[in-house]
Amino acid sequence: MKPLPLPVWWQRDDLAYQAGELRFAGRSVPALARQFSGPAFFYSFARVQQNLARVREALRAAELPGEPQILYAMKANRFAPLLTALAQSGVCGIDACSPAEVEHALSCGFRPTDISFTAGSLSARDFDRLVRHPGLQVNLDSLSALAGWGRRMPGSVVGIRINPGAGVSRESNDKLRYAGDATTKFGIYREQFPEALEICAAHGLQLRTIHLHTGCGYLTAQLGTWERVLESCDWFLDAAPSVTTVNVGGGLGVPHLPGEQPLDLREWAAVLQRRFGVRGLRIQVEPGDYIAKDAGLLIMERTYEENRRNTRFVGVNAGFNIAPEPAHYGLPFQPVPLHYRGESCTPAHVAGNINEALDVWYADALLPPLDGQDHLALINAGAYSSSMASNHCMRGEFQEYLLL
Repeated sequence: MKPLPLPVWWQRDDLAYQAGELRFAGRSVPALARQFSGPAFFYSFARVQQNLARVREALRAAELPGEPQILYAMKANRFAPLLTALAQSGVCGIDACSPAEVEHALSCGFRPTDISFTAGSLSARDFDRLVRHPGLQVNLDSLSALAGWGRRMPGSVVGIRINPGAGVSRESNDKLRYAGDATTKFGIYREQFPEALEICAAHGLQLRTIHLHTGCGYLTAQLGTWERVLESCDWFLDAAPSVTTVNVGGGLGVPHLPGEQPLDLREWAAVLQRRFGVRGLRIQVEPGDYIAKDAGLLIMERTYEENRRNTRFVGVNAGFNIAPEPAHYGLPFQPVPLHYRGESCTPAHVAGNINEALDVWYADALLPPLDGQDHLALINAGAYSSSMASNHCMRGEFQEYLLL
């Protein structure tokens, strides 16, 4: 293959080569690599704040009714220093999906009234832990959960997670879609909704929120599909006039490949205005990927480089177990060298240290000669990486640092 330049579509003001050296969040990435043994995640709080500010500004510009609320989906990245900094900033609440996440958010400085809880398959112990936090907003996603909550907290304010039977995801990636033609475990379907209202009435539950989250990673090209998904909410809202809030979940994506453009947040917010503005409903959103993903780098040590048959392999000291999205969901994490001065690049398979065939970070990544370079970095490692990590093959060691 003809040598090509390094694809640097991902460069921006706070992540770019300067004088041949990769810099991130005002820091020298080679210096970070030398200072910390790795594998190590580094998160830019300034980038997190910028991402939140863009979402907030788009919602403001759309002139939505009431005060739209951003609830950071902490399952994307629950690093305590990051959550504490968010709590101190006061710019967002929290979307939690387990009692332990609720308690972790509280320990980082959030109040129960800042937290929206939505989860499935709740146990009796789950209920017991949740009811200890007055002011927590709870969205129930099944008839059994609704009845279980009603028995414990009669007369309380609740939300219901619905399943509209349609979903949206990055480039029709079925692994990232939560609703569609196939029946999924998420939420209450239209045919179950009348019974859900009966359960609310039997326990005096005050239904105030309709919640839906139908897929992840969508970009501008998928906004038409997303609007059609939101349109399906109309039936549920007509059937439940007591609802004052619609929580549209998260799923806002970020570019992962050359040629992909950032999500048009103005058009995204305009969809919300078209669908719900005329009803005067308050909007809640739960971005996780959009807030944290491109705010993180994973720095890895280069362990070997050699050709096998006609393929160039570059090995690193980190595997898919500490950042599972490339293996689980087919989301490519671009590997980048820490030094680059315009050298020609050739393809390489960047492979991890786990004894599994799927432990390939990126196939045919364009990389320059790496002589003298002891590390590589993965971009877009700020969300659904460390939070999903495991100790598979007992290779689960990594470090995390928040850059302020």
